[in-house]
Amino acid sequence: MKSVLVVDDSPVVRNFHMNILKSSGFQADGASDGVEALEKALFRPYDVILCDINMPNMDGLTFIRKYRQEEKETPIIIMTTQEEAVHREKGFAAGANLYIVKPVKPQTLLLHLQMLTGGSRD
Repeated sequence: MKSVLVVDDSPVVRNFHMNILKSSGFQADGASDGVEALEKALFRPYDVILCDINMPNMDGLTFIRKYRQEEKETPIIIMTTQEEAVHREKGFAAGANLYIVKPVKPQTLLLHLQMLTGGSRD
């Protein structure tokens, strides 16, 4: 079973995405900010990380940079409401593999996850 870490400071958004993932055969874990995400992602391997940008304590871009400094190659999808090109550029420069603007249709999210994990949820 493929595992996904969902990093978002909004419990509603985080739980919504985790429920979509779980009902589609993924194992889903959550983190409320970059600090918690870094602790979890360095302790346990995930197949994909979904990450918001604007969060307290440690924002998503800082989390991604610190995670990549540990030479971790896990695919990271930024999911944010920030549409501007400058934010996309910063996301990719930090080490994100994909940048998606919220709201995201569940089918679209699942398609991206399957693409990044090799097509199968097993």
